[in-house]
Amino acid sequence: MSPSFNHRNLPHLLLYARETLMAHFRPILHAAGVSEQQWRVLRTLSEAGAMEPNQIARRCQILSPSLTRMLAGMEEQGLIKRARSNADQRRQEISLTAKSNKLIDRMRPLVDAKYQEIEDKIGKELLDRLYRDVDAMADLIRRDAPGPHEST
Repeated sequence: MSPSFNHRNLPHLLLYARETLMAHFRPILHAAGVSEQQWRVLRTLSEAGAMEPNQIARRCQILSPSLTRMLAGMEEQGLIKRARSNADQRRQEISLTAKSNKLIDRMRPLVDAKYQEIEDKIGKELLDRLYRDVDAMADLIRRDAPGPHEST
C-alpha cells in the first residue's frame, strides 16, 4: 500500500460538494428543459448582460468547442441571440432573448427557494462563510497562478 498524502483531495471534495448541491437544483433545471451548462450561461448573462463567447466560456467554466455547439443549440431554441459588437464588428455578443428572460423569471423563485432551504439547513452564517472562503481561496490561488504560456 502506498503512503498516504499529507492533504485531503480538495478538488475531489469540491466536486463532491458541487454534486451534493446540484442534486437539489437538477429537478428545477430538468422541469425547465435546460441543462446545467445552459443554466450557467443563462444565469451569467442574466446577471452580467451581453458578453462575448470567450468571456462566457471563462465565466461559466465551459470549454470553447463545447460552448460553441451549445450556443448554436440555444440560438435554435430561441434562448440567446447574437449581435455584432458595436466596438468591433469582427466580434459578436451573446445576449438573452425575451423567451429566456421569461424562463429565468419562472425559475428564479424556485432557485431562490432551494437556496433558502440550503440556508435553513446549514445556517446563514455557514453559507456566508462558504461564499467568502471559496471566493478568497480562488482569488489567492489565482493571484500567483502561472499564465497560460508559463510552465508549471
